[in-house]
Amino acid sequence: MEGSRAQVNKPHKTRFSSKSSRNIHKISHKDKNWIAKSNRNVTQGARAARLQRSKMLREQKKEALLKEKRASSGSASPPRVILLFPLSASVNVSSLAEDILRLLSADVGGAFSSTVVSSEYKLRATVLHAPHGDLLSCMEMAKVADLIAFVASATEQSTCDYIDSFGSQCLSVFRSLGLPSTVVFIRDLPTELKRRNDAKKIVTSSLTSEFPEDCKFYPADTKDDLHKFMWLFKEQRLTTPHWRNQRPYLIAQKVDMVPDDSSPEKCTLLLTGYMRAHSLSVNQLVHVSGAGDFQLNRIEIMKDSIPLNARKDHNAMDSDDIQDAEIIHSLAPDPSSQEPLLVENVPDPLAGEQTWPTEVEMAEAERNQKQKRLRKRALPRGTSEYQAAWIVDDTDGEDSGVENDGDDDEDDDGMLLDEGESGFPSQEDTNNSDFEEDQASLHLRDSDEETENDSVMMEGDNMTREQIEDEIKKIKEAHAEDEEFPDEVDTPLDVPARKRFAKYRGLKSFRTSSWDPKESLPPEYARIFAFDNFARTQKHVVAKALKVEQEGRDDCAPVGSFARFYIKEVPFHVASKLCAASRTAPIVLCGLLQHESKMSVLHFSIKKHDSYDAPIKSKEELIFNVGFRQFVARPNFSTDNINSDKHKMERFLHAGHFSIASIYAPISFPPLPLIALKSAAGAGTPAVAAVGSLRSIDPDRIILKKIILTGYPQRVSKLKATVRYMFHNPEDVRWFKPVEVWTKCGRRGRVKEPVGTHGAMKCIFNGGLQQHDTVCMSLYKRAYPKWPEHRFPANV
Repeated sequence: MEGSRAQVNKPHKTRFSSKSSRNIHKISHKDKNWIAKSNRNVTQGARAARLQRSKMLREQKKEALLKEKRASSGSASPPRVILLFPLSASVNVSSLAEDILRLLSADVGGAFSSTVVSSEYKLRATVLHAPHGDLLSCMEMAKVADLIAFVASATEQSTCDYIDSFGSQCLSVFRSLGLPSTVVFIRDLPTELKRRNDAKKIVTSSLTSEFPEDCKFYPADTKDDLHKFMWLFKEQRLTTPHWRNQRPYLIAQKVDMVPDDSSPEKCTLLLTGYMRAHSLSVNQLVHVSGAGDFQLNRIEIMKDSIPLNARKDHNAMDSDDIQDAEIIHSLAPDPSSQEPLLVENVPDPLAGEQTWPTEVEMAEAERNQKQKRLRKRALPRGTSEYQAAWIVDDTDGEDSGVENDGDDDEDDDGMLLDEGESGFPSQEDTNNSDFEEDQASLHLRDSDEETENDSVMMEGDNMTREQIEDEIKKIKEAHAEDEEFPDEVDTPLDVPARKRFAKYRGLKSFRTSSWDPKESLPPEYARIFAFDNFARTQKHVVAKALKVEQEGRDDCAPVGSFARFYIKEVPFHVASKLCAASRTAPIVLCGLLQHESKMSVLHFSIKKHDSYDAPIKSKEELIFNVGFRQFVARPNFSTDNINSDKHKMERFLHAGHFSIASIYAPISFPPLPLIALKSAAGAGTPAVAAVGSLRSIDPDRIILKKIILTGYPQRVSKLKATVRYMFHNPEDVRWFKPVEVWTKCGRRGRVKEPVGTHGAMKCIFNGGLQQHDTVCMSLYKRAYPKWPEHRFPANV
C-alpha cells in the first residue's frame, strides 16, 4: 500500500528489553513462602496484641465493678441510704418506712431515721422518710441518698393528682442536684388482680415522663411486694452524682456538743457516723452543712455497733449503742501538716498610699530592701507557688472621702461622686466646694431604685406591713421597667452629669476595646485569693487527694469505718442549732480539698426557677447551696459573652434564660450543682429562687454596668441635629463630647458643640435623622459583687 510503513516496536514500549532480563522479576518459590510467612506473622502478631489489650481492658473493668460492688454492699461498706419521698400530700410514707424497717429488722426505733442490718438479705440500710412541705429537709436528704424511692398513691381520681405542686418543685430541685438511683413505689392498689394491674398501668403511664428511663415501678402494699424489691435492691448497682464522689462525707447518726472551758462562746461539736465515698484525713478541713468550715481536734475510730456478719439480739442502731461503742483507736492531727483554716488574706491598709517620699523615707526603704533580701519571705501556711494571693492598692487618697460617704454606689443607678476614676479628661474649673454642694443634693435624690438603702430596709424587722408592700411594689415596677427599657437612666436636674456619672466611661467597641482587669479594684479584692492557672491547680489538688486515698495513710479514717469526729472551735449558738436540727434533717460533714476554705470570686451559671415569681435583684442576699456546702452571698448577675472579655451586668435575674452570678465565696472546685434559696420577708421557709452550677473561679472577669443617657432631636437638618434633654448644662456637653452617640433607628454620630445654656447640643450623624428618633449615649463602669455580712446560714 502506497504511503504505508511497517510497524516498529520501540524499546520503551516493550515489556523487557532483552531475553536475559525477562526472568529477573520472577521470585523463587522459597522466597515466596518466606515473604508470605513473615506477612502472616506480622498480621497475627498485631491481632494478638489487639486481643490481649481488649482482654486486659475487660479484666480491668471487671475488677473495677467487683471492687465497686464490694465497696457498696460488702461487710465493710457503709449502710445504704434509702429516701422515701411522697409525690403528694395524701401519701403516708411513715407507714411505708415502718414496713420496710420491720421487714429488715424486728426492732425499730422511733427516730426520723433508723439504721438497721438484715441477716436475711445481708444488707445494712438507713431509711429516711421526707416530710412533705419541708423543702430544706427534703433537699438535705436528697444530697445523701443512695436511692430515692418516690411514693405515689393509686387512689387519686385524676392523673394530675399523682404529683402535687410541692412534689413537682422538689423533683425539679432533685434533678438540678443530680438524681441518684431512683424507683417509684405505688401504694393503695386494689386487691383484685385485674383492677390491680390496670391501676398500676395507669400510674406507670402517667409518671414515666417525669423520671429517668431506667426508673422502675414497684407495687409496695404487701410484705411480699417489699420482699421482692429488697432482693432486687440488694443486687442493684447504685449510681450517684459525680460531684458527691469527689469528696469524703459523713451522715451524722448522733450530734452532740462539749463546752470549751477556755472560751465560753466556743464548744467542740461531736458528729458520729459512717465514712463514705473517700477516706478523710484528720489534718484535713471539714465543712458542716450550714455552719461553716472548721478544723478537726481528733477522730475516734469505733467498733461498729451493727456489723453485717455478727449475731446480735437486736439489729437496729440507737443512741445508747453509739454512745457506748468501743473505741478502737484515735487519730490526732499533726500541727506541722494540718491544713490551716485560712479564709481571708490580711491586707495592709497603707499599701494604697502614693505620696512623694522624703530622703529619710527613701533611705529607710533602701535599708528595708536589703533586709528583705537577707531574710526569707514569710508566707501563710498552705501557700504554694501556683497560688497567687495578692494585695491590691487601695483607692487614691483623693477618692477616700467620697468612698466613705457613698459606700452604696455599687448598688444603684446613681454613681459615686468620684472624679479620679473617670475615663474622661478632668476639668480644671471644677472645684471642691461645688463638689461638696452637689454631693449633698445627691444623697437626697431618690431617682433610682437600686440603692443599698432599699435592700437594708427590706431586711429590717421594724417595717410595717404597708411599708413592706410599698417596697415590693417598687421593686416589681423597677423589674418591669428594666425589661421594657433596659439600662436607660435619666440625667439628674440638680446634680451635674459629669459628677453624677464620674466613674463611667465610653467605649468605642464593647467587644474589642481594652479594659485593664487590675484597674481601680475595690478594697475587698485585697482579702481574696486567686490562681495563676486554675485548671492546673484543680488537676494538682485532685491528684494529690487521690494519692492520699491510694496510700492508705495512718492519719485517715477509711471508707466504711464507724467514727466520731471532734470539730473544734464551733460557736456555741451554731452547735445548739445543729443539735436541734438533727431531729428533723440529716447533718452532713464533708471533707474539703486544698484551698477550699479561702475566699475568692466564684462564677455560677444560674437560671431563675419556674416556681419563683418575685423579682430577683442584683446584689440581693441569697443562700447558695453548692454541693454539700451552704453559704450566704450577694450575687452580681451578668451576661455570658463568648466572643468578648467583657460582660454586661444585669440589674435583675430575668426568667427564661441563663445568666452568670458572681459572688464572694469560699473556693470550690467544679463540677458542683447550685440551688439558690431566697429567705422570706418574715420568718418563713426559704423558697427556691434559682438553680444552676459552678462555672469558674476568676477574679479578673470584667463585668461592666451599662447606662444609656437619652435625648430627643429638636431640629433636624440632613446629617445635623440639635439634641436636648440629654444634659442640662453646657459643661456636661463638653465633658462627654469624646463619647460616641447613636440612635434607636441605627444612626451613629458624634457631639460637635453645646448650644445655648440649657444643655442642648449639636450632633452630626452618618445618615439622615428622623424627628421621632431617640439619641442615646452608652456609658460603662466596672461592677463587683457585694461582700456578705455573714457567711453561713447558721450564723444568722
